Amino acid sequence: MPANILDIARDKVLEEGIGLNQNEVYQALTVPDEDLQDLLNLAHHVRIRHCGVEVSLEGIISLKTGGCPEDCHFCSQSGLFESPVRAVTLNIAELVEAAKQSEKMGASEFCIVAAVKGPTQNLLDQVREAVTAIDAEVDISISASLGILTRDQAAQLRDMGVSRYNHNFETARSFFPNVVTTHTWEERKNTLEFVRAEGMETCCGGIIGLGETLEQRAEFAVQLAEVEPHEVPLNFLDPRPGTPFADRPLVPQGEALRAVAAFRLAMPTAQLRFAGGTELALGDDGTEAGLLGGANAIIGGNYLTTLGRPIERDRDAVDRVTSLGIPSVYSTLKAL
Repeated sequence: MPANILDIARDKVLEEGIGLNQNEVYQALTVPDEDLQDLLNLAHHVRIRHCGVEVSLEGIISLKTGGCPEDCHFCSQSGLFESPVRAVTLNIAELVEAAKQSEKMGASEFCIVAAVKGPTQNLLDQVREAVTAIDAEVDISISASLGILTRDQAAQLRDMGVSRYNHNFETARSFFPNVVTTHTWEERKNTLEFVRAEGMETCCGGIIGLGETLEQRAEFAVQLAEVEPHEVPLNFLDPRPGTPFADRPLVPQGEALRAVAAFRLAMPTAQLRFAGGTELALGDDGTEAGLLGGANAIIGGNYLTTLGRPIERDRDAVDRVTSLGIPSVYSTLKAL
């Protein structure tokens, strides 16, 4: 009889720190309901052993919102779709204030985002000015997400003090052409290689529920693991009016929790961060269940174009989960 996936993961991931392969991730994504609690409990033990008990809170803000020339089918910031998002650019004072508010709520990282295919030199100069202003007033690590980079642009970001760069794969390589047609999956991977070569940390994740099969979801997890990201933002589709994916269904809670645990078991040492759509997939109070099922980081408060929970509630959730000991995990999951 083949070994149970929980036994495989316990020996391979928990004890040895080796991530599951694609077939094993698929098995984790398809565990029966009666094994889900045990899967989540195991994923939590893995993240405690290989990442520690700390849960990270991050603030995020868009320097430039809307008007993007790309056709990412899930995104309301694309200028190609009839979505309600309007182009907006923030000034430096607004960015500094947002960073201060993030620090006040205990965030250790602040991410500056722009809706562009890739940054112009003018945009990079704006980011440099923002980083300098934030560093002068706020004690917080600064990351950025500005689209596809050249090697020189990655070097500029490193020199101005950006410590981590986000560029998501979004989905499995085999499914990517169904999601984006204006650039390639390979272009995204090249950007991550430039970022790593310049000594910055890499942040790469994506969105669960774009229409991919469970087999492709497993493919996505191992492709992420192969690039060894420091941080993996885990989003769940929040269908946006006016986009091609406006009518896609929400990810059911059980399916979402399986994804959280499976991605942790594929990447035992990565920072797995809840991002957009978490409240929709897991339920308003399900964030804590996910943090007790493998995740160890949250983007607090609102996202780029959608509302999250008030950042105070995210701070409370982080504090509660961090205070729990291993013996109480299983009973806590049952109560949520």
